[in-house]
Amino acid sequence: MRQLPRQTDPNVLVGFETSDDAGVYLIDPQTALVQTVDFFTPIVDDPRTFGEVAAANSLSDVYAMGGRPISALSIVGFPEKGEPEILAQILQGGLAKMMEAKCTVIGGHSIRSEDVLFGYAVTGLINPKRVWKNVGALAADALLFTKPLGTGVISTALKNDKAKDEWVRASIRSMRTLNRAAAEALHEIEAQEKWHDAIHSVTDVTGFGLLGHAREMALGNPKKGIQPVSLEIDHLAFNYLPGALDAAEAGQIPGGLKNNREFVGECVEFAPSVSQEHRHLLFDPQTSGGLLVSIAAAAVADALAALERYGVQASRVGSALAKKSPLIQVK
Repeated sequence: MRQLPRQTDPNVLVGFETSDDAGVYLIDPQTALVQTVDFFTPIVDDPRTFGEVAAANSLSDVYAMGGRPISALSIVGFPEKGEPEILAQILQGGLAKMMEAKCTVIGGHSIRSEDVLFGYAVTGLINPKRVWKNVGALAADALLFTKPLGTGVISTALKNDKAKDEWVRASIRSMRTLNRAAAEALHEIEAQEKWHDAIHSVTDVTGFGLLGHAREMALGNPKKGIQPVSLEIDHLAFNYLPGALDAAEAGQIPGGLKNNREFVGECVEFAPSVSQEHRHLLFDPQTSGGLLVSIAAAAVADALAALERYGVQASRVGSALAKKSPLIQVK
C-alpha cells in the first residue's frame, strides 16, 4: 500500500494509513459514510450458517467504527458445478443476518470460482465527530474486550475432524453474534455527559488476532498527532471459547496464527507464566471477533454495566501505558 500514490481528498476522514477497520468519507458536517468489504471461504459445514457468519463478519467493521450499517452488496464466488441449493442457503443465511442488522442488501456480484467465496461490501452512516478509530489510546486507559477468543483454532479442529460438537456450537454462536449490541452499549456510555470523550479507540479483532490488532492500536499515528502507547495485557482476564485451549494444546493451529506470530511476535513480550496455549490464542485469527476498546479507566465500571445490560459478555483485559519497550507485554 505504501507504493500507491498519495491521495489528497479532504473529505477522507479515515483512509488506509493506519489499517483501520473501515474507511470514512465526509458528506456534510453532520454525516459521513463508513465503508468496508470482507469475504472468505467457508469455515463451517452448514451453508446457511456460513452465510450468517460471513454477514456478521462483514458488518462488524461498521460497528467497530461507531457507525450504523444501512446497505450492502454481496460478493459471491461459486464453482461452476456447485449445487445451486447450497448457494441459495448461503445467500439466505447472509440475508437473514443483514435483516437482523436492519441493513438492506441492494445487489451484488458473482463469479465462477474453484473455491466458494462469500461476503459483503457494507455502507453505513456515522457522525463525523464521533468516529471510533483503531488509534487514539491514551496512557492510563483501560482495555475492554467483548467476545471470547478461539474461533480460529476451533475452525481448524473442525476441518481436521478433531472438534467436539459443543466446541463448534459455542464458536458458531459467537461468530453469528453481531457486534451491534456492544456498539450500542458503548454509544450509551458516550451519550452521558461525564463520559462524552471517554472512548478513545475501538477496533474489532479479526484476522490479525488479538495481538495483531492490539499492535495497530498501540502504534498510534504520530503524523496526525496520535502518539503511540504500550499495552499491558492480562491473558487470564479473557473469556475463551469452550475447547479453545484444548484445540490449541492439540496443535490445531491455523496458518493465519503462524503468520500473525511471525509478524507481531517481535513487539510482544510474554511473562514466563503465560502458557503456550494462551500465547497461541492471543495470536489466533478470529472470524467475527469482539471489539477491543480503549476507554478512560474511570468509565470502566459504567461501560461494563452497560455492556452487561445489552447482553454482552465483556471483560477488562489490560491497560494502556506510556510508550516503552516492549510495545505489548502479556502477563
